[in-house]
Amino acid sequence: MNITELKVELEKLHDSSFGWAMSCCRRNQPEAEEVLQTVYLKILQGKARYRGESALRTWLFAVIRKTAISEHRKSLLRTLSPVAVPRPGKDRHPILELERSEMQRSFQEALERLPARQRETLHLVFYQDLSLSEAAQVMEVSVGSARRHYERGKKRLRELLDKEEIDYDVSWRTNSGAVL
Repeated sequence: MNITELKVELEKLHDSSFGWAMSCCRRNQPEAEEVLQTVYLKILQGKARYRGESALRTWLFAVIRKTAISEHRKSLLRTLSPVAVPRPGKDRHPILELERSEMQRSFQEALERLPARQRETLHLVFYQDLSLSEAAQVMEVSVGSARRHYERGKKRLRELLDKEEIDYDVSWRTNSGAVL
């Protein structure tokens, strides 16, 4: 589908897209407008590409949802940052904070090193609280494929963290109810 055809289809879907954006943004109209504008820019700039693997509407709604979640997280970080500033000696120990930030950085780097599908599946399941079936729908893959990406992603993440010798006070090798 060329860009002109895509624009025409996006215009046809605008009302339902805005309704979905409102739902994803907890009925916050300015936020929904911003999310939809960001989605349209992603599409027109080629950052989000429709490949025809599903219905345009399904794909568009997944892009809207992901963008709304991303924008919501960014706004939370902006609003929480001043509140979350630790007061040395009162709230937290500076050495522990440094160790924690290093562990988080290492964990994020390990996540970034995963193949895209594995990273997406882990993100949808862990951060978005989706089931594997729901993640498969958003990713437009079969449940079996999503499960395979999930299991391989967990295994590869364990390997990367073991290689970095990161200690999260979690025994990765035991089955103590931990997800990872």
